[in-house]
Amino acid sequence: MIAFVYGNIDSLTEDNVVLDVGGVGINVNISADTASRLPRVGEAVKLYTYTSVKEDSFQLFGFLSAGDLEMFRKCIGVNGIGPKGALAILSALDADSLRYAIMSGDAKAISKAPGIGTRTAERLILELKDKIRIDDALIDRDIREYGAGFEPEADASPQKKEAVEALVSLGYGRSEAVKAVNAIEGLENMDSGAVLKAALKKMF
Repeated sequence: MIAFVYGNIDSLTEDNVVLDVGGVGINVNISADTASRLPRVGEAVKLYTYTSVKEDSFQLFGFLSAGDLEMFRKCIGVNGIGPKGALAILSALDADSLRYAIMSGDAKAISKAPGIGTRTAERLILELKDKIRIDDALIDRDIREYGAGFEPEADASPQKKEAVEALVSLGYGRSEAVKAVNAIEGLENMDSGAVLKAALKKMF
């Protein structure tokens, strides 16, 4: 209904921003991650928005990029996750980290969001894993952060898989483990033991 709003920030909290749009204050619900990346009060900002209309309420949910908004839309498309739940997930994990957690099957990371249990996190992974693509332009930050060799764990080589499982057994999160393993250079010529040692060094 409302594609985006543009205005000066009048006030800002961890979950809400009021934008002065032509003298009218617009309340926009935001994630903690979005709040941390907004400019200062008084400065202008553009937020891509999702409009939630109910019998007793009209709410806007805002995001700094179209990619973040698209991730939010995917979340609310999962049974049992509404706008507030999706915003909670995107407060615990930024959009790119959430994509990575979904691709690596890291329900533990997703379930850290308030009100999101393990079953809901697993359902989100199940329903969205095939809808998240590594070559999608929306995750270009992952490519920059994890390297051009980034790949979903399901397609990983045997030594990668063994190293990831070893790290998980040591108490590391699955997405954290996959990230560390994928950051290793020259992995193709290493055995799983060497990969594990190299990955552990990446953890510190």
